[in-house]
Amino acid sequence: MVFSSNVFLFLFLPTFLGLYYLCPNRHRNLLVLVGSYLFYAWWRVDFLLLFAAVTLWNYLFALRIHANAGTDVARKWVVAGVVGNLATLGYFKYANFGAANINAALEAMGFEPFLFTAVILPIGISFYIFQSISYLIDVHRKDTEPTRNLIDFAAFIALFPQLIAGPVLRYKDMADQFTSRTHSLDKFSEGATRFMQGFVKKVFIADSLAPLVDHCFALENPSTGDAWLGMVAYTAQLYFDFSGYSDMAIGLGLMMGFRFVENFNQPYISQSITEFWRRWHISLSNWLRDYLYVPLGGNRHGTFNTYRNLFLTMLLGGFWHGANWTFLIWGAWHGTWLAIERALGVKAAPTLFSPLKWAFTLLLVMLGWVIFRAENLEVAGRMYVALFAFGDWQLSDAVLAQTSSLQLATLVLAWVVIAVNGARQHLAQRRIDAVDTPALALAGGGSLAATSVDVRSLLLHGALLLLFCASLLKLSAQSYSPFLYFQF
Repeated sequence: MVFSSNVFLFLFLPTFLGLYYLCPNRHRNLLVLVGSYLFYAWWRVDFLLLFAAVTLWNYLFALRIHANAGTDVARKWVVAGVVGNLATLGYFKYANFGAANINAALEAMGFEPFLFTAVILPIGISFYIFQSISYLIDVHRKDTEPTRNLIDFAAFIALFPQLIAGPVLRYKDMADQFTSRTHSLDKFSEGATRFMQGFVKKVFIADSLAPLVDHCFALENPSTGDAWLGMVAYTAQLYFDFSGYSDMAIGLGLMMGFRFVENFNQPYISQSITEFWRRWHISLSNWLRDYLYVPLGGNRHGTFNTYRNLFLTMLLGGFWHGANWTFLIWGAWHGTWLAIERALGVKAAPTLFSPLKWAFTLLLVMLGWVIFRAENLEVAGRMYVALFAFGDWQLSDAVLAQTSSLQLATLVLAWVVIAVNGARQHLAQRRIDAVDTPALALAGGGSLAATSVDVRSLLLHGALLLLFCASLLKLSAQSYSPFLYFQF
């Protein structure tokens, strides 16, 4: 089940929310758990057993870690718990990749490949394993107390709004909300608005760009124009698809009284790769920093080790996205640039805007997205060759035949939205509040300003509602609307 589906929008969500608000407060976490398990089981019931087993494993190990706090025994428990989580992730996510590469090596040496039954990848496993690992480590670090309420912990791990594609939550940030959280009409309204924004991003923009991207990356011999069009379109598609999912997840959480961490902050206005990773997939970036980069040594053991740790963190972060050489190279690409920027002393939060730094950073990000999107190294190779051939800038007949004016218009609209929102945030960071509020109030300007804001807000919400309705119609007309990050 996905958010952008009729069964979720018109059956699961209204039924769940209706029961949730009819249910007494003391039973709501149990309802969240049941609803989340039902949401997950809609895909495959059998993998729900794996999900429950991982939950119980981490619940019990956290209690043992806490019971032996401050001793070597606690360290052994946390190592065993983390290894168990990584072994589960490794088998289900990387067994096929490992077997395929071993067989390729055997065939190259003239040996017969061994038979291997393909392993099905459980959806969301990367996210709930990472959340489980952070829980064990936080308990070991004494950053949080382990919960003895199995229902609360299971509901945290299974929380359906973020279960499939994040944000990556940490129990220490959510513990209080499982004990007590507020519900109000304003909070629910904020959540509904955020959900509609994400839905429009996903269905109206990302899904419209998907066929265009697919055609460009499927070409056997793309022209330079085809390759650049595909790269620019995928850069927009991925952002609107993934940030749209995050918006919907955050919105659903608010409707249930939860407040999740933000996951995106206008990443395409970044002026360095360092800044980009503080704006893109923020919850994952922070996770990699706290649970991988810091344990590796961070920047505490000399310059060379700092560069090595940056590179390894991004290399493993890339591999976390998928069992493919393309993701390893993508992670290495970003790790290399992070190390270079650290050596050059690049600031993560520049005070002045430099068009050249922005353009160069965006180009680096887009070039990385090419291999991130490519099915394999061969596809990535022919896209890169076409990008830098600088030969035929005309779109090929194959692309022209498959591309509609609506798709091109949507692409332009997507980049206009990115540019406008990015410019607004950049200007807001530099704006100095020069308004004399008391004088304005005495002159009667306060009420006029409030009226103006109310009218503007009403118009914006009305426009959003119309776009949401249009997106619902578009969703009904298309057969399937998967999220790109479900494969990771």
